[in-house]
Amino acid sequence: MDWIMDGLMLLFGKFIIMYNVIAILIYVTMLILAVSQLRKNYSFRKIRIEEEYMDSVQTKPVSLLVPAFNEEKGIINSIHSLLSLQYPDKEIIVINDDSTDSTQEQLIDYFQMKKVDKIIQENISTKPIKSIYQSTVHPSLWLINKINGGKADSLNAGINMARFPYFCSIDGDSLLEPTALQRVMRPIVQSDGKVIAAGGNIRIANSLKISMGSIVKSPISDRPLIVMQIVEYLRAFLMGRIAFSRLNMMLIISGAFSIFSKEWAIKVGGFSVDTIGEDMEMVVKLHRKIKEEKVEKRIEFVSEPVCWTEVPQSFEVLRIQRRRWHQGLIESLWKHRTMTLNPKYGIVGMLSFPYFWIIECFGPIIELGGLIYVVFSLVSGDIYTDYAILAFLLFIFYGSILSIMTLLLEAWSMRRYPTIRDLIHISALSLTELFWYRPMTLLWRCEGIFRFIIRKREWGQMKRIGISEKETKQQ
Repeated sequence: MDWIMDGLMLLFGKFIIMYNVIAILIYVTMLILAVSQLRKNYSFRKIRIEEEYMDSVQTKPVSLLVPAFNEEKGIINSIHSLLSLQYPDKEIIVINDDSTDSTQEQLIDYFQMKKVDKIIQENISTKPIKSIYQSTVHPSLWLINKINGGKADSLNAGINMARFPYFCSIDGDSLLEPTALQRVMRPIVQSDGKVIAAGGNIRIANSLKISMGSIVKSPISDRPLIVMQIVEYLRAFLMGRIAFSRLNMMLIISGAFSIFSKEWAIKVGGFSVDTIGEDMEMVVKLHRKIKEEKVEKRIEFVSEPVCWTEVPQSFEVLRIQRRRWHQGLIESLWKHRTMTLNPKYGIVGMLSFPYFWIIECFGPIIELGGLIYVVFSLVSGDIYTDYAILAFLLFIFYGSILSIMTLLLEAWSMRRYPTIRDLIHISALSLTELFWYRPMTLLWRCEGIFRFIIRKREWGQMKRIGISEKETKQQ
């Protein structure tokens, strides 16, 4: 029996090595595509282009939708950041999803809102709306107070009320940089209707110093858990999504900051209330609709716009977030499984879906199994050691080295973390990812797979610290 076990161990070791090599090749290809695109963007004189764009009569009006449930700690700063956006024609619609805290009261009091009678065309079915308010100091600022139905239902209520052809979904705990909206809208305006959705870049706001919705200072957090999430966000947004966007095969644009055509959103029935990952589900439905109607449309990621959002500061809250994200991913992949390797859906079906199934969906099981194999082999010694060492080195390259390369790419192209001290701090900590952070997140993502299998769909309590609270502490 020992020879059978030895054979299985060697076979599994070879499989782990092959998986890592394939994953590395994929990510290196993504990195090359990202470098090429960012180099192209970097060659433009952005300031002049933005000035010309702002003066353009082609600028399209946008409805900003802010779903809010118990966002009392950061909602005022978030709305301030939206009011200060450098965009000529916009409206802001906050959708209070029956918050149990003082979210609604703060908005009504701070922005001097009054209840109004307004007829809303129900293009998408939602939970009943209890009341609508309008600010007397900012007439373009609205508040919908509705029966609790979840984030997707709140966004659908906002779509129904939105009077502009494009809407931007923004989390209630997020802040946009002043030029973010004009930048994310640029491909939509310039494509003459071909781009029907676009996502912006997301950065972590936990260490920011905020005043009236504007960023006063953006130091790097000294908490390892926050820094590792910075590394993750850079790797996902700056490398993965730029590459997928170039090939028009993106399945995810962040719900924290994304633009959609109202017409196309209504065509696909709005945001799905029966899935956890409503942002991914919307994008997948759009891709499906595009291919079924055989029209030439695109969904893009724009690297320059920046939305600052709060991330979990405790292991328990991060666990809830990651297992929820992964469960939402599987739900959308499974719901639209017929698109996988289906030439009818073009590159999305033939490349994007297989990648998300193999690397993103089942990757955590394979990687966690690989890490267990490495530890077991190194402890037991014998014939597995060589494979274990090679697999370990590939894991290091797959995670930490690629992360450092992405960080350097960020420093060159975006300059969000400009100091040498910041670069050294983040790079040094990213080298430790494999020893504590990655195994935890892999385990939590595997938990998401298990919850999908047993059909357990509770969101979990996402406790927020609040940007405004952090500002007070730092002053």
